[in-house]
Amino acid sequence: MLHAYNRHRGGGGADNVWDLTIGLSRERGLDVRVFSRDSRDLPNSLGGKIRAFSSGIYARDSVREFERLLHEFKPDLVHAHELYPLISHWILPLCKDAGIPVVYYCYDYRLTCPVATHFTNSQICRKCPDKGEHWAILKNCRNNLAESFAYGLRSAITRKFNLVLDNVDHFIVPSEFSRNWLMTEVGIDPSRITNVPCAVPLPETAVDPAKGTYIAFAGRFSEEKGVDLLIKAARQLNLPLKLAGFHTDHPAIQAGDDTECVMPGTPAELADFYRGARIVVAPSIWCETFGLVAAEAMSHGIPVVATRVGALQDTVDDEVTGLLFNLGNVIDLSEKLSRLWDDPLLCRRFGEAAREKVRAQFSLDEHFNQTMRAYQSVL
Repeated sequence: MLHAYNRHRGGGGADNVWDLTIGLSRERGLDVRVFSRDSRDLPNSLGGKIRAFSSGIYARDSVREFERLLHEFKPDLVHAHELYPLISHWILPLCKDAGIPVVYYCYDYRLTCPVATHFTNSQICRKCPDKGEHWAILKNCRNNLAESFAYGLRSAITRKFNLVLDNVDHFIVPSEFSRNWLMTEVGIDPSRITNVPCAVPLPETAVDPAKGTYIAFAGRFSEEKGVDLLIKAARQLNLPLKLAGFHTDHPAIQAGDDTECVMPGTPAELADFYRGARIVVAPSIWCETFGLVAAEAMSHGIPVVATRVGALQDTVDDEVTGLLFNLGNVIDLSEKLSRLWDDPLLCRRFGEAAREKVRAQFSLDEHFNQTMRAYQSVL
């Protein structure tokens, strides 16, 4: 196996998934090598942005080095993950020319959206797949015209030369929502797509969520995550809220709010954060492709309140493992939070079902077995 990936500057769920996939593959006997680049190596300067732009279009040095490794290692299969900005999709035709099949993990909407989120100007957007990548520039999706141009151009080049669709044999997605997206929006045959949910290690013991002392959120404090909405709901209910992320403050917090920002530095600290909560909330206002934070909370036996949008509807079963609320509706969110906060028996019932779902559908064994199924389909 040869894995190719570009690590994100700020980390994230995709980085965690490919690290886990590679680790499981090695533990279970596969001969694995990696070809990787790290966006943290790019200086936060004009020179770094120019390098990111040029590499995103065609990463000459990376393509040449990948080609050398491809012919030296002679893998049975290449597993491609995120390739922007320092590798680029130009490595994919090299695999086809060498007769080596490629499996490509679609963590986001990279095939249909230049910025990979279908979210811009505070709302879900479908302009580019319907009208063309120039809309990334017209809507200035990166809030920087130069960056928006770069993202739109590299996406247009990938589509123009069919770098992905013509050179990838099989696609992996983290949810049924993502699988349906590739089928309906990209036109990929369902036989070429395997749903491999993100693996979530199951803690040895669950907690009693009814003993939790706060509502919790974990993740980036970016607009599409809906943190502002959650802060407003907690304020209306006068309930304690803790936000775990990379910052010690959030601009939506007002004087008098019972809201605290914490920064878990290790997986163990993040686990402790989950285990102290009564409810974990995923208030996203964009279409998540999985919902890793929700699944991690569920593994500890914590019920989840999530937006009724995207793959969060696959991860959280409404009225079974938690509650779903309508997109952007702070009143609906407040009602769902109040209902769970005031009903310890319901918290426990949902928490038990949530942990069981993780055991059955998001286990390490299930992740590895489904990944092998995707591999075997092209071998």
